[in-house]
Amino acid sequence: MYVCICNAIRENDLRRCAKRCGGDAEACYAALGKMPSCGTCLDRADDILAEEREMAFSPARAA
Repeated sequence: MYVCICNAIRENDLRRCAKRCGGDAEACYAALGKMPSCGTCLDRADDILAEEREMAFSPARAA
């Protein structure tokens, strides 16, 4: 799914970037070689980054 239409940034792009870039959405956009244009996607992008980082640090559930 596209998160940023202006820059053609997909959710998967942001999830991969969350693992190698510690900043907010604007920092991840920069890491992808992009800049926010209209900015309407930034809140959603920040949510995706936070979700991905939270999942990366969550302890595994016991079986």
